[in-house]
Amino acid sequence: MLSTTERTTQRKSNRALTGREDLYAVLDAGMICHLGVIHDASGDAFPMVVPTGYGRIGDTLYLHGSSAARSLRAGGEGQICVTVTHLDGVVLARSAFHHSLNYRSAMIYGTPRLVTDEAERMEGLRALTENLAPGQWDTVRKPNRKEMAATIVLALSLEEASVKVRTGPPEDDAADHALPVWAGVLPVRQVFDAPVTDPALRHDLPVPDHITHRI
Repeated sequence: MLSTTERTTQRKSNRALTGREDLYAVLDAGMICHLGVIHDASGDAFPMVVPTGYGRIGDTLYLHGSSAARSLRAGGEGQICVTVTHLDGVVLARSAFHHSLNYRSAMIYGTPRLVTDEAERMEGLRALTENLAPGQWDTVRKPNRKEMAATIVLALSLEEASVKVRTGPPEDDAADHALPVWAGVLPVRQVFDAPVTDPALRHDLPVPDHITHRI
């Protein structure tokens, strides 16, 4: 079960899922998250929300970026919030008030840990790569010492997290059901198109199976 804290308590409890497997499902289905931090530049604090890739190993979320990125440096210095959202449908109601979205979302709070152990740093980067393209890590050159020095890896516990999901048709008031207005759901899904080969590729290579199977 997910922990219940003041920050993870949902306003609409009927949309909250409390199973840890529900959290894993939302995270594992995504490839990009939004990282929210408070950046304090010489005492002038301001919020930042940046999109970034991520990977999960068990109950730990790994984030990475350039060692020069102020969002990652700020993330390693205090509390952060990470969100992942999937849009599943546009909910079109009879009334403007009841228009909505069908979605799955996860929100994680916590103080991340700057990963300094080289083996764990490599495992975190492997998780990030595999989350984007399963099977890719085993086919590519691994990061060298210079690239590792230029990279920050953060580890965020999934201990404090919430999951929220909306599904189904509009929730119009019963009095509006008689209105001559079409209502329903416009489903949304994400698909992969055919891979586009890098024009700088020097070898006549087919697209790997672990890429084509996702189409």
